[in-house]
Formats: sequence, structure tokens, C-alpha cells
Amino acid sequence: MRLRNVRGSKDVIASCPFVVQEPESCRGRWAEIFGNENPIHIEVGMGKGRFIIDMAKLHPEINYIGIEKYSSVLVRAIEKQTIEQLPNLVFIRMDAEAIENVFEKDEVAYIYLNFSDPWPKDRHARRRLTSVQFLNRYVNFLAADGGLTFKTDNRPLFDFSLEQVELAGWEMVNYTFDLHHSEYAEGNVMTEYEEKFSAMGNPICRMVIKPPKKK
Repeated sequence: MRLRNVRGSKDVIASCPFVVQEPESCRGRWAEIFGNENPIHIEVGMGKGRFIIDMAKLHPEINYIGIEKYSSVLVRAIEKQTIEQLPNLVFIRMDAEAIENVFEKDEVAYIYLNFSDPWPKDRHARRRLTSVQFLNRYVNFLAADGGLTFKTDNRPLFDFSLEQVELAGWEMVNYTFDLHHSEYAEGNVMTEYEEKFSAMGNPICRMVIKPPKKK
């Protein structure tokens, strides 16, 4: 997917109070950053921020961190947060491959992956956010009683992800190939892509998984 460059987006991000500029320095200190001991939920690849902003509004008792590597996309989430001024939400601009450097063991309570880049070529499979490689990264900072929710309209990516869950030793809680016509539809918070694709008639796949039990 080709993203249109937004002029000045990097400058906006660099001066934004809602963006953590040196996230690696916050590892093990996120409770201090938020000023409370509330659970921390993260969305990796948050896009324009609709989902995580809606979640932060619905759950003020939870701290949210939105992670996005594209400046031109992140700046749109900043625009929304500038209006909302939610105290329980901050952003990070970074590549998810470095995510282990940002969070300490057990520091994150929950992970959301929404409509992630499918990286369709086989040689890029390890870059998919639901690959064994990424699932192994998440284990290093996800709480033992935590979990992960993944949503996509890309069936090949979802089928791949189902296989990866088993290979990585994660526990499958539930999954569906058609979220909006399933028992799990109630209370579902949609993303921009989800609303667009579901309006086109595309079924939305969703899974909820838990990390391997630690020995």
C-alpha cells in the first residue's frame, strides 16, 4: 500500500506532547509516564487511531499506547487526540520489530492487532505481526494473564495466523471467520478499515489468543 506523504508530519510528531519521543527510555517506567498503575494496552499498527481513541474513551481505567511506524498516518491520530485530549493515551512512532526494547517483562496487559499489513510474499512472512517471530517477541513483555486480539479481512493472512498460533505455543481462546455475524459481535469497536471493508460485504476474521504458560 502506497502512503501519501504528509508535508511537515515529522515536525508535528517531534513536537507533539502526545508522542513519546524516546520510548526505549520508558521501558519499565510506563506507570510513571502515565502517573498511575492502571493496566497498559497497546495497539501495534494503529493507523489513523480511530480504534485506540475510541477504546481510550470507553475505558479511562486503562492506559493505551498506539504504535505506528508511518509518520503520514500517525499525524492523523495526533489530530484526533489533539481534540480529545485523552489523558490515558499516548503514541509511539516506531517499527514494531524493535518493540521488545520498549516494554519490560509483564509490563503490557493486552495487545491489539487490527488489519495489519499482510506482507503477501512468502519471503516476507516473518514480518507479519502474527508470525511466530512476532508472537515470540510479545511473550517477552506481555503479562502471563494477558491476551491478544487480531482482526483482518484478509483470509489468507488469517489462515496463516491460525497456524502460527499453534506453532508458537499460544492458546486459542476463540476465533471466527465472520465477526459481525457471530456471537462475538456485541461490544466490538471498529477501526476505519473495518467499517470500510464490512460495508463492502467483506467478512471480518477475528481471533483472541493467550500467551504460552510460563514455566
